[in-house]
Amino acid sequence: MITREEIANVLDHPVYDGDGNKIGDAKHVFFDDMTGRPEWVSVKTGMFGSNESFVPIHDASLVQDHLEVPYRKDQVKDAPNVDVDAGGHLSETEEHRLYDYYGINWDSVLSEAERTDDGRWAAGTGTAGAAGAAGMAGTAGGTTGYQDARDRTGTRDDAMTRSEEQMHVGVERRESGRARLRKYVVTEEVQQTVPVSHEEVRVEREPITDANRDQALSGPQISEDEHEVTLHEERPVVETETVPVERVRMTTEERTDDETVRGQVRKERIEAETEATTDDDTRRGRQ
Repeated sequence: MITREEIANVLDHPVYDGDGNKIGDAKHVFFDDMTGRPEWVSVKTGMFGSNESFVPIHDASLVQDHLEVPYRKDQVKDAPNVDVDAGGHLSETEEHRLYDYYGINWDSVLSEAERTDDGRWAAGTGTAGAAGAAGMAGTAGGTTGYQDARDRTGTRDDAMTRSEEQMHVGVERRESGRARLRKYVVTEEVQQTVPVSHEEVRVEREPITDANRDQALSGPQISEDEHEVTLHEERPVVETETVPVERVRMTTEERTDDETVRGQVRKERIEAETEATTDDDTRRGRQ
């Protein structure tokens, strides 16, 4: 069982179940109004928000730097929801509901609460008082909000603890899409101009001269004859060949952008109130 002296070692420390699974961090310790002993611990089970689950601290044990409770992680996270900000106090109905959830006998709790630490019967109605919350400094809560805070020596502490929520923003990596390279074939019209040549017939006539007279008179005087010339021309010839032109690959690059995250956090405020005493009240007080 956790003692009042160990409360400072419990708050804001990890809470584990019996299988070694981390449930969350201890945020508040609630004391029984009649016995003044630690009764419940609230465990913050989420990174964001203010979800706190209640778990009995009676059978819990402090192991090195964390608290171990004899309840499974999923059982603690599914515990009945209780508003920890409702005056820092658990009503008898809320406490009864939590005892039923964890299978704790309510009658045995009543019997234990009716006795003080030295075995004497405590004055009262004979029922266990509702639990009050301990803040970050381990101070005890009361039945109607917070009781007067006391330190471990039992002396009165005139200071009041002010708390506030802080927003912690993290990032998570998730899949945002897929990209792929796909190769396909298209046919394009290509136009190119090339020079081509061809032969044409041209008739040349030359007069008979002394130089060519003998060659001109070498044949018969009157006859029929023909002379044939082969003509040539060029035509464009098209052929294709496949050649590599470039290499294409996909890579990823990480870019960092600023994104504004908005949330709500609650803060406690402490104000001083004064009440004036009139002369009539003073005279009435002296009578």
